[in-house]
Amino acid sequence: MLDMSTDAPDSFERRVAAEYEPIFAALDLGTNNCRLLVASPQATSEDPLAKKVSGLRVFDSFSRVVRLGEGVSSTGLLSDEAMERTIIALKACQKKISRYNLTDSRFVATEACRRAENGQQFLDNVRSEIGMEIDIISTEDEAKLAFTGCSSLLTGDSKKAVVFDIGGGSTELMWVDVENGKTITDWLSVGFGVMNLSDKFGGSNLADIAFSDMVSTLVDRLKSFDITNQISQTIEGSNVQLLSTSGTVTTLAAIHLDLPRYDRSKIDGITLPVKDVRATTKRLLDMKQYERFNHPCIGADRADFILSGCAIFEAISTLWPTKDIIIADRGVREGIILSLLEKQNS
Repeated sequence: MLDMSTDAPDSFERRVAAEYEPIFAALDLGTNNCRLLVASPQATSEDPLAKKVSGLRVFDSFSRVVRLGEGVSSTGLLSDEAMERTIIALKACQKKISRYNLTDSRFVATEACRRAENGQQFLDNVRSEIGMEIDIISTEDEAKLAFTGCSSLLTGDSKKAVVFDIGGGSTELMWVDVENGKTITDWLSVGFGVMNLSDKFGGSNLADIAFSDMVSTLVDRLKSFDITNQISQTIEGSNVQLLSTSGTVTTLAAIHLDLPRYDRSKIDGITLPVKDVRATTKRLLDMKQYERFNHPCIGADRADFILSGCAIFEAISTLWPTKDIIIADRGVREGIILSLLEKQNS
């Protein structure tokens, strides 16, 4: 998705409505993106000005590509330039948050800060400079939050599901028992996301040439998870749902639908044939780099890493050939807020 830093403009009416709501904020600082969500439970009084997402009423949001993890694979450190970009984005988030009287909040950082030697030091500096307390969460917590944010999209049509989240620095996969309360039976975090997978194979300029090698690398990483949980065998014998909460797949869906620009309302919750999404990957591979760069549903921020993300999806869909895929434009942020709401009500 493109930079949506102004996707929830401030309004006096919205802030007045928020004064009467229990309101929560969630921030997800990833390897590639910085995302904020300010929302309240939809079950309370109606606010026609606010968007509704995943059982929540959204009052404000923010998303910006910061590439915090740029270079971490080779240096083991967050770079000065990446930290400066991220600080600017976090200040914008803090400005938005200050407009609301929050009931509760939680701000988390994922793979880039987990992996970088100076990740915690950077977050300590953020706390000192901006006043935001951001915690580094484990891969397991990240997977659980992403699942919490999108699990409502799973239906009772099948007993099992593969849920995955392609990030900037890692990919989380979950094997889910749908018929018994939508519980995670097993999970795996693969240390490749769109940024570091691209870096491993020579950068974005070589992504089309190295595409099949990237796919093979991911398939190899997933095989043990497949064997342990007998996922392929289950797919052969019954209907298994595939659910994505990944920017790569939402982008592929938008391109497949030939949208004039990315539109979340047309993507979140949609079910598409996997063959159509894979055909869109083929379209992207056939494009010149400048064509991907200028595509209205990709844009400059995502163009460098769209093919490495496609390679991860290709590996998943090759190993686990389901008929359809459910596509979510929701994840960790929504999972955080739903978790905060549950804590509030307990």
